[in-house]
Amino acid sequence: MAATAATTVSTHPGTVTGQGTRLAVLHRTTFHYGALVRDSVNTLRLEPRTFPYQKTLSSLIRVLPATRLRRFTDLFQNVNHHFELPEPHAKLEIESRIRVHNLPLVIPAASYDAGHEGYRDIEVRERIWPYLHESPRVSCPPEIWRQALDVTAGLSAIHAKASAIMEWIHHAFQYLPGATSVKAHIEESFALRKGVCQDFTHVMLGMCRAIGIPARYASGYLYNGPRDTLVGAQASHAWCEVWLPGAGWIGYDPTNHTLADDRYVKIAVGRDYEDVAPIEGTYRGTGHCHLEIKVEVEKL
Repeated sequence: MAATAATTVSTHPGTVTGQGTRLAVLHRTTFHYGALVRDSVNTLRLEPRTFPYQKTLSSLIRVLPATRLRRFTDLFQNVNHHFELPEPHAKLEIESRIRVHNLPLVIPAASYDAGHEGYRDIEVRERIWPYLHESPRVSCPPEIWRQALDVTAGLSAIHAKASAIMEWIHHAFQYLPGATSVKAHIEESFALRKGVCQDFTHVMLGMCRAIGIPARYASGYLYNGPRDTLVGAQASHAWCEVWLPGAGWIGYDPTNHTLADDRYVKIAVGRDYEDVAPIEGTYRGTGHCHLEIKVEVEKL
């Protein structure tokens, strides 16, 4: 791809001391339209901000046809880019290249035993409030509330409850691409007991919130490593984050039944998928469009 034909947004490489994992991600999305389209308006969430345990070393976004990107931060502190293509075009290509340095996940010993009393602090309450309630894709109907109570019966620690919910979803649901659509609501996924990482995450969000555990949606990528044992790698991935008293936001991945450690590259967070979709947009023209996606996650 010629650099002169693309728009670039880049952050200067940084340095991180200490042990950890350096990962590089290539994410290319290409829209092939059946006829010329115009007035394309898009918002991207492809650049990670620096999170605890994760530092962004560099980020590069290219768009063809070339256009100006406007960078801004949304209500969830995610980095967004907005662009418009008013002129007719038959193809739209969006490419993101990022490098991050992830530190090993370390949870304080006291956090493993912390209960709901850890949510009483006023500053903590302000931070977790949006993630205790229903959101556009995640409701808390009686059947989900009852299932959450059954799964966590006899447990008092937040970590133990979140782990039990994660384990139950991992074993009770079948990972089956195509079983649901990208617009699926939690109630559809819960009834089917099938879906992909987005569906698994929505169900965990609903079950956690139903019993008073603040939970948010995290999107990004997953490094599978040489053993190729994890589901959802080499593609956009999603997992649930729970506010663990004394530790902050900790990721629980029900798709793979594991904590989100230094193999995970986090891009954006929100109440559910609608807040973190990597690419959102509209255009005028044909409804015939072929979508081509390539994702590569490598260890540096």
